[in-house]
Amino acid sequence: MTAAQVMEWLETGRLQLPPPGSGQTAQRWRRLSQLAEIDIAAARLAEAHTDAVAILIELGGPLPGRDELWGVWAAEAPNAIVTAHGKGDAVTLDGTKAWCSGAELCTDALVTARLADGRRGLFALDLRAPGVHPLEHTWRNAGMAECDTRSVRFDNAPAIPVGGPDDYLDRPGFWFGAIGVAACWLGGARAVAAPLYQRAARLSADDHALAHLGAIDAALNAADTALRAAAGQVDSDPDNRSGLAELTARRVRAVVEVAVEEALNRTDRALGPGPLCLDERHARAVADLRVYVRQSHAERDLAVLGSIAAKNYESF
Repeated sequence: MTAAQVMEWLETGRLQLPPPGSGQTAQRWRRLSQLAEIDIAAARLAEAHTDAVAILIELGGPLPGRDELWGVWAAEAPNAIVTAHGKGDAVTLDGTKAWCSGAELCTDALVTARLADGRRGLFALDLRAPGVHPLEHTWRNAGMAECDTRSVRFDNAPAIPVGGPDDYLDRPGFWFGAIGVAACWLGGARAVAAPLYQRAARLSADDHALAHLGAIDAALNAADTALRAAAGQVDSDPDNRSGLAELTARRVRAVVEVAVEEALNRTDRALGPGPLCLDERHARAVADLRVYVRQSHAERDLAVLGSIAAKNYESF
């Protein structure tokens, strides 16, 4: 279902989004959120594709073809390291990359790899080329299982450099992309809360359920407001001359994560086990969102946010 859904979006042009900082950032994030309301796992792949397109535009890489689905494989694991060899465009990659979503669904990917001097480079790969080997499935959770996330091994795989060393992390768009993920979380939270809204609309919710819905609605509205405000900041400062892109992104992600937790926990408490056991769409949305939001590092991310906020306290 997920693979078919994301390919339909690709073929019908729904993944052709305005780039961040273009003056239409709010539209970009709203459309990502709407995709997640339809299918959270498919939206996770769609967000990666649209992020790849934005990265390629920002760093001057090859633009994707209309029938290409791109992933962004940038996770770094101590026991899964990819190294780059060669100069200029004659580069090959070797090693194993963990957490590759769309391992056999994507046609192409942007992959980070270590250079000889230890810095991180970004490379574009045709995943249909020799030397690209998705490894066995080790995913054990029903949540996000349809994203086909697993490790991929590269054996002398041909690659094209995108940007310069460390450009992937140093560019302003890195933090704009992080907010795009949060937009998908928000769409997922709306999908999870939908059965509770529907029950209340039928006047079949008691006061306890309505109280849970009120808390969810307030949190969702706060998250939406934070996203729209951040979009305005990105459009007014697309090159991050203010240096506030990371602070903005971390704030938005924290606010949206609160909305996600409110939706997950309060919908469960308000509706009980019925929808979780008998409503396939709802059960899948809950499972997918619980995994997806763990791209946040929880208190570790909050600690970083607190540190950055303290340094910028006088400018508030």
